[in-house]
Amino acid sequence: MYFAHITEDKTKFQTIEDHQHGTAKLAGDFAASFGCRDWGYGCGSVHDIGKYSDSFQNRLKGGPPVDHATAGARELYQCGNILQAYCVAGHHSGLPDGGSQADTAGMPTLCGRMKKRLKDYHAFKEEVELPLFSDAPLKPLGKGGFSAAFFVRMLFSCLVDADYLDTEQFMTGGKVDRGCFDSMQTLHTRLLKKIGLWLKNTDQATVNGRRTVILNACLEKGRGPQGLYQLTVPTGGGKTISSLAFAIEHACAHHLDRIIYVIPYTSIIEQNAQVFRDMLEAQNVLENHSNVVYDREQELDPMQLAAENWDKPVVVTTNVQFFESLFSNKPSRCRKLHNISNSVVIFDEAQMLPVNYLRPCVRAISELVYNFHCTAVLCTATQPSLQEIFPAELRMQEICPDVKGQYRFFKRTNVTNIGEISEDQLVSLLNQEKQALCILNSRKRVQNVYKRLSGQHVYHLSTFMYPKHRKRILEEIRTCLSEGKECRVVSTSLVEAGVDFDFETVFRELAGIDSIIQAAGRCNREGKRDLNKCKTHVFTLEKQEGMSIPETLRLPIKVAEQVADIHEDITSPEAIHEYFSRLYHHKGEGLDGKNIVGDFEDSVPSFHFPFASVARKFRLIESRTVTILIDAEPEAQAIAERLRYGEYSRSIIREAGQYCINIYEKDFELLYGAGRLKELVKDIYLLRNREQYTKEIGLVMDVSRGDALFL
Repeated sequence: MYFAHITEDKTKFQTIEDHQHGTAKLAGDFAASFGCRDWGYGCGSVHDIGKYSDSFQNRLKGGPPVDHATAGARELYQCGNILQAYCVAGHHSGLPDGGSQADTAGMPTLCGRMKKRLKDYHAFKEEVELPLFSDAPLKPLGKGGFSAAFFVRMLFSCLVDADYLDTEQFMTGGKVDRGCFDSMQTLHTRLLKKIGLWLKNTDQATVNGRRTVILNACLEKGRGPQGLYQLTVPTGGGKTISSLAFAIEHACAHHLDRIIYVIPYTSIIEQNAQVFRDMLEAQNVLENHSNVVYDREQELDPMQLAAENWDKPVVVTTNVQFFESLFSNKPSRCRKLHNISNSVVIFDEAQMLPVNYLRPCVRAISELVYNFHCTAVLCTATQPSLQEIFPAELRMQEICPDVKGQYRFFKRTNVTNIGEISEDQLVSLLNQEKQALCILNSRKRVQNVYKRLSGQHVYHLSTFMYPKHRKRILEEIRTCLSEGKECRVVSTSLVEAGVDFDFETVFRELAGIDSIIQAAGRCNREGKRDLNKCKTHVFTLEKQEGMSIPETLRLPIKVAEQVADIHEDITSPEAIHEYFSRLYHHKGEGLDGKNIVGDFEDSVPSFHFPFASVARKFRLIESRTVTILIDAEPEAQAIAERLRYGEYSRSIIREAGQYCINIYEKDFELLYGAGRLKELVKDIYLLRNREQYTKEIGLVMDVSRGDALFL
């Protein structure tokens, strides 16, 4: 008998035949969601035939490692099943680049591996028949190369998740309890019960009445056909609950499996995920991003298991997690992709889709809608002009009724451009206000202006403050505002999303129009003040030595200036459309700066796709950062001690995250070169001098290379 696995205690064996049959069945079930059951089953049925070698059987007894994945890939490749061969070849090490016919046997490409000399595995023929495959129901977009490569990645996901699950089932003796969530119909019933009272308010002269109009439109449109939608709701219009209502109604109408929320900021994710848990109960909502690690004190924690393959009815994740997984080649990251199929995918704050990767991201969304039974919703208060970037086969439908009318009703502040001012003038203007928020484009400028403000209850906010510190400051600010006390805040753009401030006056240094509108959303947020008294002042600052505009803001500022010359109200839907149209036009080829779509499209004739190369190139966060643990509090000091003495786990790293800041490499080099940092553990540093971090402004960057200490 030939075995695939053996338990750690060496008492139980799983045969290759049993493992491949179990994997094939699961992979077939997963691939059935996009009409390719036989493709999933076929890949599963041959993925481990390389284990039929004597060398692998010896490996189970402690022998040296053996490449067992190439054998099944070679059998498929020789039969002309190239797409399936990628999946089997990469089911442990990751999808390889296709390479070229000139590649030699030692190269890690698919072509190179097809020439590799393998241990004799042909005993598989006694137990396994090579599969036959029907034509895939794939409708190509464009040249078809991107579509084919995307299909491979989804099929790969079916195989690797099935492989993990069948192996897990054997290794644990069937003790894994996955699932543990309610049906979509149950969620629908629960939602309607929660919003029942809201739906009774039909007075359109009130805020709640207007929200009801939008909510009803979402329920009605949710019963419409699958496809590509946009939901354009102004700040205060109840976008979060309305989009959830559309998604659940739509999922029930079309028998979809799950709802996936894709959100740019973790602060919004945490806020929205809590809303969903309150509406639908916690066991149905998976929050999956870098700030969340589910405790595994119990070895098989259901949420941790669900995070591996997104097996929950509602998943809330980040742009980075979602898109980098879709362009990854690694089994662990791709494992969840097949569970995106047959879903409603909500892109909250859609204007934050990464501009430098906009074309590949839009093509990925298009594939999900066109070939994998998904409905996508672009949801925002500042709708980007994406229709012309989507393929002609996909036309976008608006969900929100009377967008212009809703914008007029929910207008909370008047936005005025006061032109160029000096830092002195800005400080003077802020000191005249009782409650004012000022948002600037650089952390250094924020610190400068903050230090010059006078009076009580003056606050500084930036990412140079660790999360727990920021949360305390945010609570102090909210208390001041609610009690009507004097309150002036100087901040970076971090307050523009997911922070529910309500100021009488906002000052915003010129940036992209979407940022200006987000800033304006912090002014008179609750609508309780007189509109004519609530101002959002947009300005530019005189140039000052040592101060420069961040590179990423230069083009948005230039385009915003152009739009301001044309539109008197830069917050109008027309101005927003003009802004994004011009921004995308100026970016041109920069919307796919690394030619990711082109790399796949140009691979059509040979099907030699650059999976591994693209996975390395696709990084939404380009700038490398370094983590600094600020041990200013007893809890942080205790964490530092635990790390110093060798305790290192996902759980403790998550705890440490509440006391950490991330700085760019250039700032790290300054601090490290000045002797202000010492390494705690790999990739985490401590401040040598706690005075370098203050309770007022966080990390103080008052160092230069001339301060270096030679130790």
